Amino acid sequence: MSGHVRARRPASPPPGAPHAAPVASQRFPHPRDDHLDADERRAAASKGFAPGRSKQYPSGGLSLTGGEVKLLFFLVLVAAGVRLFRLSKPNSVVFDEVHFGKFASKYIKTQYFVDVHPPLAKLMITFAAFVFGYDGQFDFKDIGKIYEHVPYVAMRMVPATLGVATVPLAYLTLRALDCRATTALLASLYITFENGLVTQSRHILLDSPLIFFTALTTFFWCGFSNEDKHRPLTSSWWTWLTLTGLSLGAVVSCKWVGLFTIATVGVSTILQLWNLLGDLRVPPKLFVRHFLARAICLIAVPMVFYMAMFQIHFLILENSGDGDGFMSSEFQHTLSGRGMSDTFADIGVGSQVTIRHVNTQGGYLHSHIHTYPGGSKQQQVTLYPHRDSNNDWRIFNASDHSGDSDWTSDPLSYITAGSRIKLRHIVTEKHLHSHDHRPPVSDVDFQNEVSAYGLPGFAGDGNDDWYVEIDHGDKRDKESKNRLRTLRTIFRLRHALTGCYLFSHKVKLPDWGFEQQEVTCNKNAVRENSLWYVETAQHPALPPDAPKVNYKLPGFFGKFWELQQVMWTTNAGLTDRHTYDSRPDSWPRLRRGINFWVKEHRQIYLIGNPVVWWLSTVAILAYAAVRGFLILRAQRGYRDFDNTKVVKYDSLCGFLFVGWALHYFPFFLMSRQLFLHHYFPALYFGILLTGAGFDLVTLTLRPKIRLQIAAVFVILAIWQFSRFSPLAYGTPWTKSKCMSAKVFKTWDFSCNDFLDEYSQYNHIGGTPLKSQVPVAHTTVGGEVDGRPAIVVPHGDDKEPFNPNGQLSQNNVDPAHADGGDKSDSETTGVRGENVPEPGRNVFDKDEGDVKSKKGDHEPPEALPTTTEKDILAVAGGGGGVAAPIVGGTGAEPRKDEVKDESKKETEAEVVATTTEEATTTTAPSTKEKPAPEVPEKKPVPAGPLGEADLEAKIAAEELFPGEARR
Repeated sequence: MSGHVRARRPASPPPGAPHAAPVASQRFPHPRDDHLDADERRAAASKGFAPGRSKQYPSGGLSLTGGEVKLLFFLVLVAAGVRLFRLSKPNSVVFDEVHFGKFASKYIKTQYFVDVHPPLAKLMITFAAFVFGYDGQFDFKDIGKIYEHVPYVAMRMVPATLGVATVPLAYLTLRALDCRATTALLASLYITFENGLVTQSRHILLDSPLIFFTALTTFFWCGFSNEDKHRPLTSSWWTWLTLTGLSLGAVVSCKWVGLFTIATVGVSTILQLWNLLGDLRVPPKLFVRHFLARAICLIAVPMVFYMAMFQIHFLILENSGDGDGFMSSEFQHTLSGRGMSDTFADIGVGSQVTIRHVNTQGGYLHSHIHTYPGGSKQQQVTLYPHRDSNNDWRIFNASDHSGDSDWTSDPLSYITAGSRIKLRHIVTEKHLHSHDHRPPVSDVDFQNEVSAYGLPGFAGDGNDDWYVEIDHGDKRDKESKNRLRTLRTIFRLRHALTGCYLFSHKVKLPDWGFEQQEVTCNKNAVRENSLWYVETAQHPALPPDAPKVNYKLPGFFGKFWELQQVMWTTNAGLTDRHTYDSRPDSWPRLRRGINFWVKEHRQIYLIGNPVVWWLSTVAILAYAAVRGFLILRAQRGYRDFDNTKVVKYDSLCGFLFVGWALHYFPFFLMSRQLFLHHYFPALYFGILLTGAGFDLVTLTLRPKIRLQIAAVFVILAIWQFSRFSPLAYGTPWTKSKCMSAKVFKTWDFSCNDFLDEYSQYNHIGGTPLKSQVPVAHTTVGGEVDGRPAIVVPHGDDKEPFNPNGQLSQNNVDPAHADGGDKSDSETTGVRGENVPEPGRNVFDKDEGDVKSKKGDHEPPEALPTTTEKDILAVAGGGGGVAAPIVGGTGAEPRKDEVKDESKKETEAEVVATTTEEATTTTAPSTKEKPAPEVPEKKPVPAGPLGEADLEAKIAAEELFPGEARR
């Protein structure tokens, strides 16, 4: 009976109403409808598609409403206002603008230089300077030097603009990670008002480009991951993957810290491929396609991009510069002005030769008319990096005692292995000589002094004789293994009487040796440092068509690989302490910052926003704790990871946590010099993780409540930003507000540099040439947890602070002794808070003709005298290191005769009675000398870290009793 029952027709609609669309059967969907199986429905639901919703998928899984686009525009405006405010102030050199501004000058003048960082960020800054007409003539030699004819605002605009662009990238990244708009807004505002990021992005520095490309890489990778989940191997999929590879190349081309970003993407890639391998629905052929696509875009593309940046670097720096000395001879001869004509290959008795050291690349075996101040007081022998007539030597046969031979007329006698020779310096007619005197610097028993000894016409003595020991030859020249051949034979010179080997190492002579490299005769010589080769040779007996040789010039890959080795070796060797360096364990706690600039009662000091900084640290610790707790629950049989929300936030927070960890923990393996700004890439991931944690915690709240809570956190961040903004912008601040803002003693910005009232700043110019307040001394260190105090004297208008005179290991180039680059990062001595020190860059030195800059080879003037005393202090909680304290047991401020207009003031002697300990690595102290003098017109209180110590207060009262009572 039921077989004859017909389905009832739907009732007709009322008159005038449209007919209802037919309802599709649930069992047999309409042919025009997309039919999904269970797996496809689950996948669609995970992407946010409700039943019946269109499957139009936004690129990268990033779907923004019109309101969000307007919100992004608002964020950009706010970020621009924060980072571009007073960008032209200060109008003088700030911190490491000393280095990176100078590199821009080198680029524009096409003079070769070497830096430990890849070139992309420097090229971007140089491009801005070039477009705005910079001619490269400003020297950037001192922090605080006023800019003249330099488009420094345009150069600062590059990192500032990239800093602004980082803010919307943070928003888009969290939206691509499927966080709510409120969460993305919170994180982006945190980055906007993070004081450290703001300060770093306002100057000619490399960290802002680094953070921008880190953020860009993270955003592109999140977009690619969304495309990979939706539909792989499409054109959109390839676009996001290629953009990720290009961004990886850019981030590692700014700084090698970008390698940590590559590691972050690499870990995520391995996880994706692992999941693909375990998916039985993916055939092996498809898996290979996925693997090759990622290998090409994430390995090959970044490598090509990175090498392309160095190709541009080499094309621009085509001329010889002060970076030549760090490269091999073959590399140097690819530069204009360093080319060499073909030279004779054969070397014999009577040949005029130039001899180069192999290992240290210090230059040519060299001598000049100046003598050693001690020891034998004979003529100096050094290594000199530039071509000069004082590099020329003539080879004589030391075995011929008859004196009958004449090298000018006799047939050419080759120099073979075991030959006993003398080397006569052609200009001064003295022989290369060694004897039982200790060298002036390497004063140890197994080292002998090497000098030039003799008179014109003097045949010499046994101490002038050397045996030739051939170490190896060139495979292309069989004769080079048996006798000396120019550029082909590597040999050693053994002293005939003492058995020591001619030796050189990376130790420089003091000013009296013009900072040239020391040459000694070493009885226990390291083989690599006792190898030499002949670069040029000529002999009158050789016909013009005799065999000639020249350097084999390297191609791009040879130059590229050599430069990478130099950068790596030098970067690992940056182990000297800096006044404001810090270790990684202190970064998440924000224990101390970096002094960038101090002038005229204003200061720029790199310090983070405490609210943003500490909330990110709490978020990191919270994720680690919760993840560990979930692992323990899973071990006990709980099925927390069956919950889709748990899986979503675990993958989201896990990715950000891995990014933070890979950008943070590798620094613990580095013994090199580190600063707070090295934590910034990790901080970026920490802020995003803070946002993700906020998104999880407010998951069940109504949108209005969630927005109100986010507003409270943003207000707290803005409050702290405004509180520390004078340190970011270099604007006026008062001592009282500075003291109230100093949470830790280790925040060593100098509150005493600020005035008591804002009204007092009305009588001070914007950025004067010199500070009006002489500072007798400053206290650095003194924190509770291990950084002892250090007292550092400063100069005044009449006698400025001279780091060469105060500390003995400053390695200042003698060319800089009279107005040179005093802020060079080779200076490792301690400086006070109002003497900011740039980051260390060992390449930032003048390799020019050092002696020619001294005039007619006059010895350098005597340095200012000080009193120094060696004590042991714990440096940053580490091992004890010797460091000098200026001024005996404490610090003796300078004193001088001071006469005012009324002639009422008399000469006064001020002596500090406090005993402070040094906290930075310096060279062994020099002999005690009388302390310089300083005027006592105005009081100078103790420095910021010692200002709370009772002893420092007592010292200030004793120094300036009349002023202290005020």
